[in-house]
Amino acid sequence: MKNTGKTGSKAPKVISRAGHNVSRDEISKAALKVLYRLHKAGYQAFLVGGGVRDAILDLHPKDFDIATDATPEEVRSLFSNCRLIGRRFRLAHVRFGREIIEVATFRAAANHKDDDSAHDTEGRIIRDNVYGTIDEDVWRRDFTCNALYYNIADFSIWDYTDGFADVKKKRLVLIGDPSQRLREDPVRMLRAVRFAGKLGFTIDKSVVEAMRGHTSLLTNVPAARLFDEFLKLFQSGFAEVTFDLLREHKLFGELFPATDEELSKDEKYLAFAHAALKNSDKRVAEGKSVTPMFLLGVFLWVPIKKLAEIRRAEEKMSESQSLSLAAYEIVSQQQRRISIPKRFTVPMREMLSLQPRFEHRRGKRAMNLLEHRRFRAAYDFMLLQSEVGQADPEIAKFWTDVQTQSPEERAMSFQMQSKPGQKRRPRRRRRRKPPQES
Repeated sequence: MKNTGKTGSKAPKVISRAGHNVSRDEISKAALKVLYRLHKAGYQAFLVGGGVRDAILDLHPKDFDIATDATPEEVRSLFSNCRLIGRRFRLAHVRFGREIIEVATFRAAANHKDDDSAHDTEGRIIRDNVYGTIDEDVWRRDFTCNALYYNIADFSIWDYTDGFADVKKKRLVLIGDPSQRLREDPVRMLRAVRFAGKLGFTIDKSVVEAMRGHTSLLTNVPAARLFDEFLKLFQSGFAEVTFDLLREHKLFGELFPATDEELSKDEKYLAFAHAALKNSDKRVAEGKSVTPMFLLGVFLWVPIKKLAEIRRAEEKMSESQSLSLAAYEIVSQQQRRISIPKRFTVPMREMLSLQPRFEHRRGKRAMNLLEHRRFRAAYDFMLLQSEVGQADPEIAKFWTDVQTQSPEERAMSFQMQSKPGQKRRPRRRRRRKPPQES
């Protein structure tokens, strides 16, 4: 494939403070402390990546990553609140209360026999601890918009790849040969979609073409790493648009194959997924908590429901039991793609297995559902289904109303006591049969 990515030049374009809008007021005090101390100690110190990009876009950056020519050990010697992490990339984490500033040493190309680097048979990077200069480091970064270096020495921006112009044009362009860069790290395809969804950027044509031939490489990515990417994709407040982009670029099926198959032939299920994603984005915008358990339940609901019907036909069990069993089986299959921790799969199974119980609205057992620890999540799940025509709206109304009723009203709703003026029906006693004479 022809190299259509940007390679730029060895000398950076230096954009002076007067030529850009990045202000130190937008950089956290903790990040500034690290930058200034590195600079004072005689090292190069740059804010790099998303922090610079978001500041240019006036998005008030929240993540502050620093690049330097100091080795991780040298960074640790400057900060008592620092610890070194990572095997694939050796990094320094400097902690200020709850805030962690990540400091990375400039990396070079891994071309030497004795380098501390390794690749798998597909070319995917396994280890990459080869240190170099800023002139080498820039070519190891993924997108031009993430390869801008804010220099604390004079507050200028160093731009090797025309990334500043790409940010202004809201365009996602890979540095170097797109095909090769995606083989090095297939997760870059997911990052492209995430940035496009979050920032409203357009993915460059060269990147889109390269993605078409490399989607299957995501199966080589460790399942635990893909779960981390799942959280970034769907819990940042841009879940709905990201979901649509993943499906557009044939990436969603690599993450959730069974779900993707069902979505392609079930419009109501697709509407349900959209309703859940929209609701998740709304919660994030309102500063409310979101849990991956809920969306995972949405994404696996129809595959679980279909398998539950089969299991119920094969063995005598309740609908709730069959859903719980089917959820266990589907999750086991899904773990091959995305490793989902037990702290999410267990409550998800409980939430889904409660769905049939909403249909029962009489008696003590029905009323006890309100006290179940997963009631709220299960209720929200059922409510979303009713909004898209997949659950009875009368049932949804009933469970919505009983939550605000007084104990007396609630007992009446569940028909736990007689209505005013109504005599309770006497319980009929069963007659004992006289003992038979021998």
